[in-house]
Amino acid sequence: MFNLESFDIKLNTDFIGRNFIYSEEIDSTNSFLLNKENKFSTDGTVLLAEKQTKGRGRQDRVWYSAKGQNLTFSILLTSKKIYAKKFNLINFAASLSVALAIENLFQLKTELKWPNDVLINGKKIAGILLESTSKGSKIERLVIGIGVNVNQSVFQGVYNIPPTSLKSELNENIDREKLLAEFLNTFEEMLEKIKTNPDEILRDWKARCRLIGEKILIESGEKSRYGIFDDLDEDGFLLLNVRGKIEKIHFGDVSVA
Repeated sequence: MFNLESFDIKLNTDFIGRNFIYSEEIDSTNSFLLNKENKFSTDGTVLLAEKQTKGRGRQDRVWYSAKGQNLTFSILLTSKKIYAKKFNLINFAASLSVALAIENLFQLKTELKWPNDVLINGKKIAGILLESTSKGSKIERLVIGIGVNVNQSVFQGVYNIPPTSLKSELNENIDREKLLAEFLNTFEEMLEKIKTNPDEILRDWKARCRLIGEKILIESGEKSRYGIFDDLDEDGFLLLNVRGKIEKIHFGDVSVA
C-alpha cells in the first residue's frame, strides 16, 4: 500500500501535489479530474489510484496496470493564462521529468519517443496523456495523466512497444513513494522553465530522442507518412522531411521505417 507519510516527507514542491488525493480504485484519474462537478479544482492537485478500471493511453488504448504495483496518477493544472498556449511543452516537460527522476534515482539510461513515451532499453516504461476541457476557445482544465511501470513484472495484452518496469530492469522492488515525489519535484521545476526558458526543455528532450535524423513511419488512423525525423519546432511539433519538403506533424504513432 502507498505510504502517504513517506511520500509527503520527500515532496519538496510549492503547489504540485500539495493537494493529494489517494484512491484504491477509480475508473480513470484523468476523467475524474476533468469533471467540473467534482469538488477538486486546486491548481496542482494530484490524484493517485492503485487501480483504474478504465485507464487509457493515447487514441483510447487501454492502459493495463497491476493494482498496487505501479504509479498511475493525474495532475490538474488550472493556471489558464500560463499553460493554455504551452500544451505540447507540458507534455514534453512531463515525459522529461519522468526520465530525469528515473535517471537521478536509479542511474538508468532513458530514451524519449515522440510524442509522449519514456523507454528503457527500447522498452516502454511510462506514457503520458494530456487532456483538457474548454469553454469556447479557452481551456478550463488541463490534466496530465501518467502511468509508470514500477514493480510489475508480468504484462498481459498486445503492445506496439514491449513494456518493461523498473523492477524488471533493476531486479529489485522500488520505493514508489520516493519515485513519485522525485517526479513531482522535478515536474514543478519544469513548469517554471516553460515560462522562463522553454528552449531548455526542448533541448534536453531532444538529447534523449534517438529517432531524430532517422527514417520514420508516422501512423495516424488510416493515414501513414514516411520521411526523415528532421527536428522539432518551438512548440514541440514533429518536423518531417518528405523528399526535401518539411511537413509539420501534430500527432501520430512514430516507428522506425
